[in-house]
Amino acid sequence: MGSMFRSEEVVLVQLFLPTAAAYACVSQLGELGLVEFRDLNASVSAFQRRFVVDVRRCEELEKTFAFLQEEVRRAGLTLPVPEAGLPAPLPRDLLRIQEETDRLAQELRDVRGNQQALRAQLHQLQLHSAVLGQGHGPPLAASHTDGPLERSPLLQSPGGPHQDLRVNFVAGAVEPHKAAALERLLWRACRGFLIASFREMEPLEDPVTGEPATWMTFLISYWGEQIGQKIRKITDCFHCHVFPFVEQEEARRTALQQLQLQSQELQEVLGETERFLSQVLGRVQRLLPPWQVQIRKMKAVYLALNQCSVSTTHKCLIAEAWCATRDLPTLQQALQGSSSEAGVSAVVHRIPCQDMPPTLIRTNRFTASFQGIVDAYGVGRYQEVNPAPYTIITFPFLFAVMFGDVGHGLLMFLFALAMVLAENRPAVKTAQNEIWRTFFRGRYLLLLMGLFSVYTGFIYNECFSCATAVFPSGWSVAAMANQSGWSDAFLAQQPLLSLDPNVTGVFLGPYPFGIDPVWSLAVNHLSFLNSFKMKMSVILGVTHMTFGVVLGVFNHMHFGQWHRLLLETLPELVFLLGLFGYLVFLVAYKWLCVTAASAASAPSILIHFINMFLFSSSPTNRPLFSVQEVVQPTLVVLALAMVPVLLLGTPLFLHRQHRRCHSRRRQQPDEDTAGLLDPPDASLASQGSDEEKAGCPGDQEEAEFVLSEVFMHQAIHTIEFCLGCISNTASYLRLWALSLAHAQLSQVLWAMVMRAGLSLGGEMGVAAVVLVPVFAAFAVMTVAILLVMEGLSAFLHALRLHWVEFQNKFYSGTGYKLSPFTFTVEDE
Repeated sequence: MGSMFRSEEVVLVQLFLPTAAAYACVSQLGELGLVEFRDLNASVSAFQRRFVVDVRRCEELEKTFAFLQEEVRRAGLTLPVPEAGLPAPLPRDLLRIQEETDRLAQELRDVRGNQQALRAQLHQLQLHSAVLGQGHGPPLAASHTDGPLERSPLLQSPGGPHQDLRVNFVAGAVEPHKAAALERLLWRACRGFLIASFREMEPLEDPVTGEPATWMTFLISYWGEQIGQKIRKITDCFHCHVFPFVEQEEARRTALQQLQLQSQELQEVLGETERFLSQVLGRVQRLLPPWQVQIRKMKAVYLALNQCSVSTTHKCLIAEAWCATRDLPTLQQALQGSSSEAGVSAVVHRIPCQDMPPTLIRTNRFTASFQGIVDAYGVGRYQEVNPAPYTIITFPFLFAVMFGDVGHGLLMFLFALAMVLAENRPAVKTAQNEIWRTFFRGRYLLLLMGLFSVYTGFIYNECFSCATAVFPSGWSVAAMANQSGWSDAFLAQQPLLSLDPNVTGVFLGPYPFGIDPVWSLAVNHLSFLNSFKMKMSVILGVTHMTFGVVLGVFNHMHFGQWHRLLLETLPELVFLLGLFGYLVFLVAYKWLCVTAASAASAPSILIHFINMFLFSSSPTNRPLFSVQEVVQPTLVVLALAMVPVLLLGTPLFLHRQHRRCHSRRRQQPDEDTAGLLDPPDASLASQGSDEEKAGCPGDQEEAEFVLSEVFMHQAIHTIEFCLGCISNTASYLRLWALSLAHAQLSQVLWAMVMRAGLSLGGEMGVAAVVLVPVFAAFAVMTVAILLVMEGLSAFLHALRLHWVEFQNKFYSGTGYKLSPFTFTVEDE
């Protein structure tokens, strides 16, 4: 947990890897995930690097793996999860994997091709059988009832004038959506000199997709060779399946029997083919998952090796990598173990670097979501204070201030607790729903948000907008009635009754925890909560911002910027606390010192605060304490005096330091200057920049100091801080606004749904029947509106308060993460 408060120390190391053991060393580093390699061949294209051939072979294998995986998915099978901890294969094993993969792929292509051909043949036989077996009778004659001429047969008897005319047939199958167009075109093209019959057949399995498909069989009888040629051309254009059709019934029956025998033989052959295909797919299903993991690891190793440079002797590879200081012994031990077989041990040593190192902050299940909130604003620069440990407390608390309700917080807490208890179940971890995965990643954040909401709900004394009397109330109505002489006639005439705390026995003392439940019955309940929550928001906001300024002290101390403590942090604290800290003091002083007896004549804090900036006093608003008229102008003058100190202090100090350094160099012209051995004032050119604040001055050699740039940067910082103190304090009033909105919305939902349902149940005498739909509607609206919508709104506002109002006081967020070379993603 030490690295949570500040990123770990990261150094640049140089690795000398023997050529024979380079692959094994990098593979071991991928298993450990300790280093982030730097590309030493940035100027070399990807096609000219040393191991580009090996990378291509891995990519070709991945393409073959994709084909095999698609075949497994097409067969309705799933690939098993590969075993954990599979090592990257040795380079000599790549040829074996490639040969076996190609053999499996070729077998699959051959078997799948045979299967498709057999299915197509079987489909043709089934269509031919359906055409012959549909019962299309050959229409040898047609009769009409319109006249004597039309009753005569279409064909003359043998020996007549048309004895050479012969009826021909075209039979086949067509897709149903083409049948109407085919029939219409045949009739128009042949001018009606044909008779066509279309019938729908039973669905058959499509040979390509395997889905059941419906076909229409047709039988066309015609006279004349020219009409027959037209019919054949038209059926070809419609991609119809045309089959031979004989006129004799006995011949058709014989042909149908032969087709059925052929179909049975094809089905047997197809069954054997599918059994062999299932055996091949079984081998693929067993071998493919580990191969995929191993080849991905091998490709990652070669890509990492492509970032290394070759020594002049071509006997070793040279790599540069970022590594945490605490992991250096583990790194050295891993490289020695991996390179022991080569006879030459790999060497690791630290090298100086002027580049800013990456940021490394280790997290666990609990802290990962809070660190994610901070990193979403920006990854912290190297070694600057990390806001995540403090966000663990402040973020759920500020959320709960806006979302405070015992019932709503308890529902959120139980939902998050269920996810925490089930976090190790595979079904929960592998769920693909994006909304569920978002909630699951933030389960510990939701857990604390719900827990803190229960806490603030007890302070507000609200549970689904209803007050609870956990302790006896501090107000006594009986004492007020006895000492005020309230009669029955007085009670009947007065719709509202006032409780005077100055009357003996009426106010017995403050409620032990939270707000007294008697306030839920008062008509001025909203006014009381408005005043309380507004002042509470100001107190929390000023405290939060002051804490952010104080955290900046640790940054200045860690990076040796001691002048910023006096010239920046101290003026910022005086300005913030002299104005808004004094406002918090007035609120607390009035709460503690003004009693119920003097409440009627209590002075207004708002008027005092306005008069403070106007350097005036109000005769009708008496002071809170004796020296208030002297303290207020003094604080304003002191706060205004800090503005020029904040504006000019750092630039003038840096200018003086630069001139001193420049004069020293002129007196010692022969002294060598090395980047890593320069004195601290060598970085004066970058003072006031983000690099200087992060403690990494960048290029310190021959740095040029530009006073105008430093002054401009400091002016922007001064204006942003001074105006931000005002706007940020007002921004914290969102705590009051959202808390009030949540309470009122909850109260409206309770009054319009549950209270109305309870009253209806009492009148009708069917409370059990009425409350079921009423409670269902109340539960759905509570979850959808108050938990989801209001919870998301409070979450976003708490996020803004941390990013803008808190973190900008000390956190730059302009760094970059350490991305170690690891096989974790490949294993997943």
